[in-house]
Amino acid sequence: MVTSPSRNVMVVADPTPQSAAALQYALSHALVERDKLILFHIENPNSWRNTLSMLLRRPNHYAVSAPNFVPDGASNTETDFLDQMKRVCEVAQPKIDVRVEKTDMDGKDKATIILSKSKALGIDLIIIGQKRSLSSVILGYKRQNGSVKAAKPIDTADYLIENSQCTCVGVQKKGQNGGYVINSKTHKNFWLLA
Repeated sequence: MVTSPSRNVMVVADPTPQSAAALQYALSHALVERDKLILFHIENPNSWRNTLSMLLRRPNHYAVSAPNFVPDGASNTETDFLDQMKRVCEVAQPKIDVRVEKTDMDGKDKATIILSKSKALGIDLIIIGQKRSLSSVILGYKRQNGSVKAAKPIDTADYLIENSQCTCVGVQKKGQNGGYVINSKTHKNFWLLA
């Protein structure tokens, strides 16, 4: 019996539905038994979610205590969603080695950080959740000459797909039962039914 070599697979992890869809796709369609999964999270200290989390963690002596109240999109701690994602992986794919990697933005572009980390870790496959607005699909925003400081923004997933040395897949979940739209260098808007 011939076994395939193990791969290092990175899922870009953040507390969004797009990231959850990327993880779901990885667990159901991309990972095989000997693969290593890295859940990679980039912490943004300027994020409104981090600010909201900090406010919720501060004790307020004048307010009524509500220990289990956490608004949608926020978490009790910054790593709650990472712990939950890791547990889901361990249940869904118990033979896969799962680890969490975190880094700060430090004023850098998210895509640049992901590319750098993927190279340092020897990643074979990057899977990232992708949200497309109607305007970006119609207008096709791209950086001019690859410049990071161009006037028109580019979707992080699109940038990774075009510039990563390894295979990169952008995943969009299409409704509750509609499957996925997969974007990569070889497949643009490719439908995959769940």
